[in-house]
Amino acid sequence: MVACATLRGTMAQGTVSINSDYKDWEWSADAGERARLLQSPSVETVPKSGESQGNGLGATSALGAVFIVVNAALGAGLLNFPAAFSMAGGVAAGIAVQMCMLIFIIGGLVILAYCSQASNERTYQEVVWAVCGKVPGVLCEVAIAVYTFGTCIAFLIIIGDQEDKIIAALVTEPKEAGSSRWYTDRKFTISITAFLLILPLSIPKEIGFQKYASSLSVIGTWYVTAVIIIKYIWPDKELVPVEIPTSPSTWTAVFNAMPTICFGFQCHVSSVPVFNSMKQPEVKTWGAVVTAAMVIALFVYTGTGVCGFLTFGSAVEQDVLLSYPSNDIPVALARAFIILCVLTSYPILHFCGRAVLEGLWLRYTGVTVEEDVVRERRRRLLQTITWFLLTLLLALFIPDIGKVISVIGGLAACFIFVFPGLCLIQAKLSEIQETRAVSWWAQVSYGVFMVTLGAFIFGQTTANAIFVDLTA
Repeated sequence: MVACATLRGTMAQGTVSINSDYKDWEWSADAGERARLLQSPSVETVPKSGESQGNGLGATSALGAVFIVVNAALGAGLLNFPAAFSMAGGVAAGIAVQMCMLIFIIGGLVILAYCSQASNERTYQEVVWAVCGKVPGVLCEVAIAVYTFGTCIAFLIIIGDQEDKIIAALVTEPKEAGSSRWYTDRKFTISITAFLLILPLSIPKEIGFQKYASSLSVIGTWYVTAVIIIKYIWPDKELVPVEIPTSPSTWTAVFNAMPTICFGFQCHVSSVPVFNSMKQPEVKTWGAVVTAAMVIALFVYTGTGVCGFLTFGSAVEQDVLLSYPSNDIPVALARAFIILCVLTSYPILHFCGRAVLEGLWLRYTGVTVEEDVVRERRRRLLQTITWFLLTLLLALFIPDIGKVISVIGGLAACFIFVFPGLCLIQAKLSEIQETRAVSWWAQVSYGVFMVTLGAFIFGQTTANAIFVDLTA
């Protein structure tokens, strides 16, 4: 499958950029596929001039682009959709929220392609910089850094969740034991996994060597969905019937599902490079591509959410795999796949965040990469270790992945609604027209509505995360 994009740090504007040396930041295209688990920022490998491809057109077909966008959307958020359906108040409410939001999710993807074409920029943050200006551009880059940082925390929590269940199946504790063995302690298992596997993968400047493991990760997420659906159709005999809510407790309960939905469907940061990698990067074609991709993602998320929710009802865990018994072999294999997904995705997400921070630093200091090669190595090592230790410490003391997603889900709403809406407004306002047609006013109004909707979701989910989830 054609890769989503390669990750090089074209975060700066003008002469200040962190990818001035093309070969220095080269990364295998296949590795970019796993940027999907966060839905991570991706940028292109080809300079804007297109000099390496002659006519500047990419090699990705429309069908290939559909699968790339699907893979960019599907990820760790899959595990939280059953709990999101529970919080929303049932199947009907959960599906209704998804369908309403899907219209604007697709609209945001089309707007980004339109603005990318109009501005001749090839990455999400560069489009925001070019269309909206300096302040929104900086805010976008900061948001990407915070989002990738939060997603890395969520990944470490997922590792702990899955390892707890796997260890419980492998290690039999004596009944008279007052406490578990030290090597089965959650904080120890997360730490040892992180130091032995994740940290070494995060330090290198290039991460293309992960492309083969990334392919397994793609298979893993689809396997998880299949297991959850099959377990609902043929449930275990030991499963106790549980209460299945059929309606939300209050009309505001449906908003509790929004962070998970935004986190799950957020592929917008990766979408701009995918659009520019197409053989025929046309907005009309792209509209059909993202519509097909989002419909596929909708079926996967809905299948997982509905089947997981109907299996466990209101008792479903934030991570649905935790609701299954430890000795269930198919589910144990799903847990192993999820750990593999996270192990290969954390370094990619960290790479994205580190690249954004590097771009902000170079722009702030006014230094180019060519002038700062020696200090870049030391700075990269310091950034990596600091990032790693902070995410690890927070993951050890925030054991509930739902609390993390409630925070970064609000940021995902900014990438889906706020920044695309701002881009559309600025793009239309920059048009020189003697008279404003009805279509012009309609598009500006749509952009205003998207910004308003995104700001509402961000404010509501962030406030709820601070005053309810994090203080609980």
